[in-house]
Amino acid sequence: MPELSQEIERTRTLLPFGVAEVTGPSMVPTLHHGDRLLVQYGARVRPGDVIVLRHPFQQDLLVVKRAAQLREGGWWVLGDNPYAGGDSTDYGAVPEELVLGKVRLRYRPLKAGQRSLFALARWALSAARPVLSDRSASRRFRAR
Repeated sequence: MPELSQEIERTRTLLPFGVAEVTGPSMVPTLHHGDRLLVQYGARVRPGDVIVLRHPFQQDLLVVKRAAQLREGGWWVLGDNPYAGGDSTDYGAVPEELVLGKVRLRYRPLKAGQRSLFALARWALSAARPVLSDRSASRRFRAR
């Protein structure tokens, strides 16, 4: 399950947006290990959105998942990689108070060796991508 940098917690109280780093494979192919995320705190969450939340059993651990369905006990969250686990199929619905924010943008950090003008231009054109809602997430949930 992607663990996010704790830096997100320090900036949360100051700004409505923050940056987080993804570790782990549970959101592949949408997010990859090492991706950076622009997170909007307190944003309205809808089914299909990629969100940052506190792990229900280990609340000092921040995770990123896709909100699949709002249930009585909170959000049912799923990873985009069905083989990685670490989502609501393991720990149930996540209470809404544990949801910190919504992911708006994903970008790849610049690699240390990328110094040529061509490499920088290629990085600039491909590094940042919006993280869009996947409205089919609730359909995937019903199929499981």
